[in-house]
This record gives sequence, C-alpha cells and structure tokens, in this order.
Amino acid sequence: MGKIVLAAKVTHVPSLMLSEREGSPLKGMRDGAIKSLRELGRRAHERGVDTFVVFDTHWLSNFGYHINANARHKGSYTSHEAPHMIQNLGYDLPGDPILAEQIATEARKMSLNVLAHKVQTLGLEYGTIVPMHYMNADGRANVVSVASPLFTSVDESRTLGDAVRRAVEACDRKVALIASGSLSHRLWPNKNLGPEAWTTVASEFNRQVDLRVLELWQQRRYKEFVAMLPDYAVKCNGEGGMADTIMLFAALGWDAYAGEAEQLCDYFPSSGSGQVSVEFHVPA
Repeated sequence: MGKIVLAAKVTHVPSLMLSEREGSPLKGMRDGAIKSLRELGRRAHERGVDTFVVFDTHWLSNFGYHINANARHKGSYTSHEAPHMIQNLGYDLPGDPILAEQIATEARKMSLNVLAHKVQTLGLEYGTIVPMHYMNADGRANVVSVASPLFTSVDESRTLGDAVRRAVEACDRKVALIASGSLSHRLWPNKNLGPEAWTTVASEFNRQVDLRVLELWQQRRYKEFVAMLPDYAVKCNGEGGMADTIMLFAALGWDAYAGEAEQLCDYFPSSGSGQVSVEFHVPA
C-alpha cells in the first residue's frame, strides 16, 4: 500500500533562475525560496520518496484533465512567456506511468474525464521543471505532472485530488505531492515592469488576503480556509484557478486535514504575485 509522505505548496517563479544568474539585478534575491525548495527535496529523499506528483498551474488545459504518463521526461526548456528568464533549461527525469495511469483510472471511477498520455513529444512545463530543478536535481525520484484545466470547477479538482490519494494507496509508492503555483496572482502590467515589480504585490487587497491565508494555515484553521478557497481563487486572481491548491487539499482530506503547516521561506512578491513555500505535514 502506498503512502503520501510529503505534501507542499511551492513557488515556481522564473525569477528563481534570474536570482542565480551572474550579473542579474535579481542576483541573490530569491535565495530563501531556492533554499526552501532544496530543503523539501532533501526531506523527500530522507523519507524515501519514489515519485513526485506535481499539480502544475503552468500546464493549462482547455479540454479536460491531463496527466503526463511518459516513462522519461527529457528535454531543453525555454519559456515561451518569459524567454529572458528561463532559457535552455535541461531536464532529464524518470516518469511513473503506472501511478499516472492509476490516477486516471481512479478519476474515471468517479466520472471525471482524465487522460494519461504517453507521448514522447509531450514535454514538461516550467511549473514542474523549476521545482524539480531544485527538489529533484539528480533525477533520483520519478515525476508525474498533472495539468490544471481552465474550464472546470472546484468540485472537479477536488475529485481529481481525491483520485490521486486513492491511486497512491493502490500503488506501492512513497509519494510527494507538490502544489506548484502562486498564492494571489495578479501581475503588474507592462508599463509597471520596473525594478519595483520584483518587490511589490500588484494588489494590496491580494497581499492582505495572502497573509491571512498564511495565518489560517499556521493556526491549522483549514475548515475556514477551504470554505474561502473558491472566493479566494476568483477574487485574488488565482493562478490556474488555484487548481493545484484545491487538488492538494483534496488529497490531504480537505477540511478534515489537521496537520502542521510549516512555512519554509518568507512570503515574497514576484511580478506582482504572492509567493511562498509551505510544507503541510502528513501524520505518520
């Protein structure tokens, strides 16, 4: 019987790459966030994680739910939306077709349209590549990437998260669940993309709600959080509809989850969005 041994909400912003680039005006600015991802990777290795399941808010699907079930993920990635930030980022990671197919099977049992794809030309998006660059740099663990549909509902994403939990239990795997995306996600318009774009959140309302969400997590007030989550996703410009967070909490038990939320880096802005890395501890 498989088990979820690590669960986290993480940042994947491309400014992480710029923070490591010599001569960049952002050099060193994302050190805390990078350390948080590396620490999660260390914990995953320490706990014997076989597979990372990444809920990727940069793999946006128009038609249903999709899972990358390739046996190998290999390529060189340049971001189409920010090619000046992520260029020629190589990745070579093992996949987990068995778990990917099992997730799709469990979802279909619950009448959710999910397709698991074994297509060599189906690459990963940076919502998966960037966290894995820091958390799974040696490719020690398998990777399954799950898309975030644009035209869906909270209930459907909850169903997918529940299907992930069932699939993990049905497979002989130790699994890390990664919700890869921002908190609030209102970005600065082009005319405001000066240096302050890296140091300020585009909406003070969004910033205040993000900080309140972090308080709720730290106080383990998850029932209140999931009750506000549908409005939070809409009113604070949720990246990918906050599908990653919905799936993560569904897999953890939704409002029945009661574990510790450990914030691993300071809350920080990037291009106007609110970012953080938090581990949600899973009871032994």
